[in-house]
Amino acid sequence: MRAAPTILHLDMDAFYASVEQASKPSLRGKAVIVGGLGPRGVVATASYEARRFGVHSAMPTAQARRLCPNGAYLIPRFRLYQAVSEVVMGLLRQLSPLVEPLSLDEAFVDLEAGGTAFDSESARETGERLRADIRAATGLSGSVGLAGSKMLAKVASEEAKPAGLLLIEPGTERELLAPMSVRTLPGVGPVTGEHLRRAGITTVGELAEAGEDELVRMVGRSHGVGLYRMALGLDDRPVVAERDAKSVSVEDTFDVDLHDRVRIRTEVQRLADRCVQRLRGSGHSGRTIVLKVRRYDFSTLTRSETLRGPTDDPAVVREAAARLLEAVDTTGGVRLLGVGVTGLADYTQEDLFAQSMAAEEAAAAEAAAGAAGAAGAAAEGAAGAVGQEADGAAGAGAPSGSAGPGGPGGPAEAPGAGGPAGEPEPAPERRWAAGSDVLHAVHGPGWVQGSGVGRVTVRFERPGSPPGRVRTFRVDDPELEPSDPLPLVGQEDPRTTP
Repeated sequence: MRAAPTILHLDMDAFYASVEQASKPSLRGKAVIVGGLGPRGVVATASYEARRFGVHSAMPTAQARRLCPNGAYLIPRFRLYQAVSEVVMGLLRQLSPLVEPLSLDEAFVDLEAGGTAFDSESARETGERLRADIRAATGLSGSVGLAGSKMLAKVASEEAKPAGLLLIEPGTERELLAPMSVRTLPGVGPVTGEHLRRAGITTVGELAEAGEDELVRMVGRSHGVGLYRMALGLDDRPVVAERDAKSVSVEDTFDVDLHDRVRIRTEVQRLADRCVQRLRGSGHSGRTIVLKVRRYDFSTLTRSETLRGPTDDPAVVREAAARLLEAVDTTGGVRLLGVGVTGLADYTQEDLFAQSMAAEEAAAAEAAAGAAGAAGAAAEGAAGAVGQEADGAAGAGAPSGSAGPGGPGGPAEAPGAGGPAGEPEPAPERRWAAGSDVLHAVHGPGWVQGSGVGRVTVRFERPGSPPGRVRTFRVDDPELEPSDPLPLVGQEDPRTTP
């Protein structure tokens, strides 16, 4: 514990939803829910307007829709959130070299190490200045907690929400914590909270009065000792500037269980490529490839393979993930797939490039063999095709997260294959996810409000503008195309509108 409140905790308010409201003027002051939009989607963040209806993060989207049927339900735009987060983290690093990010929207800062605060007055001034700088740079609000320890600073920022600042003076910790619920303390979840409630302990003050020996008896030594120290406001953990990443992974949950083996392989390859992009973005390579498969009955399997050395080559990761998939039974259907890389390093093993070339050659040979086999089977398989599921059926629609043509929908059909009388198959319908960015050749930048029955509805507006007009187009309108997000504040958009 420090004698001055020089540890700062910043927590951006309803971050994803606030970014969406800032970039979409028509949604300001309205209920916004960001997350998966399919039947198995989960809420990532809800605006404060949506929280009044009982919507909260980690809630199934279907349940959120029942509670808040008139809310705006949007897909996450992680690239934009990352860009905004980098601006915020840059402001924190101007305060101190010791910045400990916990997520895109949350971090601890050691103000004393940066020479920006030594007492309560200077700490409060620094916190208020930070909130103003964040508002000016991003248009968003953040809540700030200041205390002599990390635990208390986090408690303070939570109490300050939304858009506030709370400073806990050293020596007042126990008085402040005593009336709070035990769930306020880090690590006290629903199970531990219920266990304590049954013992008659509901507040932090009651937790402290119970004593260390009683808490150890109730919840075990390591957890009991930690609970007692937190109830007294004791926390000596330092702010750690760098946290080494242990793994990089991506995964997708599908609205409908996947049964087609070809489609499953395609999805695994797509995930492997996304994983490598994230791996390279973090400046790492990895040695162990991990495949995650959640089957139709919610059973989850993981398989891993350790390479000779670390790699960031997509062909190597794809090949390893494909080998791991061959050892998994997907007969009953697959609801989730994931690909990850562990054993991270900041260098690559050069001899793995030979493995990559071998993988590419093997893939080319397999494709050639498959094409020859398909040509021979076409003559005898036409009559027997009736009543069977076509291989292309699973890939007719874009995979989860795809926004339209050019997305990873599987390999293109050969000319003349699949259509009646040798005609080519029609192009798959373009998909426009609610909340995604678009650009129209005439009307300029906008975002998708919704789509269906061959139509897509777009609202044309930009950050800082008045609420824009709504127009509806065919989903295949050639003048409408996906676009990158516009910056929230401080940059002029090179694209023009009427």
